[in-house]
Amino acid sequence: MQNQAGLVFERLRETYPDARCELDFSNPFQLLVATVLSAQSTDVRVNMVTPGLFERWPTPEAMAGADRDELETVIKSTGFFRQKTTALLGLSRAIVDDFDGQVPVAMEDLVRLPGVGRKTANVVRGHAFGLPAITTDTHVLRVSKRLGWTASTKPEVVEVEVGRLFDEADWTQVSDTLIFHGRRCCHARKPACGACPVAAECPSFGVGPTDPEQARLLVKAGDQL
Repeated sequence: MQNQAGLVFERLRETYPDARCELDFSNPFQLLVATVLSAQSTDVRVNMVTPGLFERWPTPEAMAGADRDELETVIKSTGFFRQKTTALLGLSRAIVDDFDGQVPVAMEDLVRLPGVGRKTANVVRGHAFGLPAITTDTHVLRVSKRLGWTASTKPEVVEVEVGRLFDEADWTQVSDTLIFHGRRCCHARKPACGACPVAAECPSFGVGPTDPEQARLLVKAGDQL
């Protein structure tokens, strides 16, 4: 399995050499907030909202004191804005009160913050702090299962099982690459199997159209996401 996983990762890296976190951020707090906002939204939409958000409330201290109605208005287009506002106010206050205004690094501290689970924590750890992290978002869960790297749909199980297949130094890049592949080719409803760069190694080949011409029509470019 490790050999197959390594080969697939290598080919996907060749296909998506620019695979990265697609949320715009300048510091750990900005990435944490953007990741919370990305739930049930797109990175493109979040990136449209965050410049104005961080201009108005650039720090945990500022956001902790934000007017709730004003904050809701700013982030409304990302969806579930009331829950997200509660999370942003709560995590900002916790960072100020419990961590001297600095986003914590440790997993056990990050998941103590309101609205932050392991997935969000791993995004922050992997991209803001440069630590090994498997981010089990919906694309990683789907693609890793289709590739046969796991039989589970439970994020905590997938995180462990996918992590075992790779060196820790590659974990964050593995996650980013699977996310790119899931967004662009290995879609949830109709994957572009006939245009997939790892079709020969995929045990789920045939879930989507296998005709190359039909499949190519399903592949999305970055500006289509």
